[in-house]
Amino acid sequence: MARASADLVEVFLALREDWVRPGVRTRDLDARVEELILGQGNLPAFRGYRGFPGSVCISINEEVVHGIPSDREILDGDIVAVDIGLMKDGWYADSAETFCVGEVRPEAVGLCESCEAGLEAGIAAARPGHRLVEIGRAIESRGRKDGFGVVETLVGHGIGRSLHEDPKVPNYECFTLPNPVLEAGMVLALEPMFTLGGSRVRVLPDEWTVVTVDGSWAAHFEHTVAITEDGPVNLTAR
Repeated sequence: MARASADLVEVFLALREDWVRPGVRTRDLDARVEELILGQGNLPAFRGYRGFPGSVCISINEEVVHGIPSDREILDGDIVAVDIGLMKDGWYADSAETFCVGEVRPEAVGLCESCEAGLEAGIAAARPGHRLVEIGRAIESRGRKDGFGVVETLVGHGIGRSLHEDPKVPNYECFTLPNPVLEAGMVLALEPMFTLGGSRVRVLPDEWTVVTVDGSWAAHFEHTVAITEDGPVNLTAR
């Protein structure tokens, strides 16, 4: 999984090299990422997953997650969440990053910074002997402190030989889902989603794209994290 994650980091570093910029169509961005993943000798994890029509989830502004690549052009001032998974030798890695494109309004930049900080807080809580709920508590605490909405209906997940495995990993202090003790050897995909408004979301008629109910902008960050005896290891750290 560390090797799969290292290849995924390579993809995100390429994205940072001016791939996500004004005028780029999300369909073209998807194709470019897919070409890179295949060139590594890996498989794009999202292509065809439960019928998803792309290799990358690209979600812009009020879109939270699962945006379908299309002819839509990225504009100056957009925030663009790019979520990518790949499979290498039967093992999965999953990560997401929200890019600020051009001149982005300050509150949206702050949203992205807070969401990434919330993810880092969640990673720090992913230690052997802790309960799963401590991850969600750490993420939620950061978002609430900064005054942002925390999406509760979408969760992180275990990851390994399958893209999505148990346990579900809420981004808030949740006691209605299983709350196992964390153990060395577990690998989790932590993925907070913060908004500039409320936490309620809905799915568009395309049956994939999730947007905020109030139209507020959203940020999404994700890392694949291994729990070891010495603490958490962020396998997809840039």
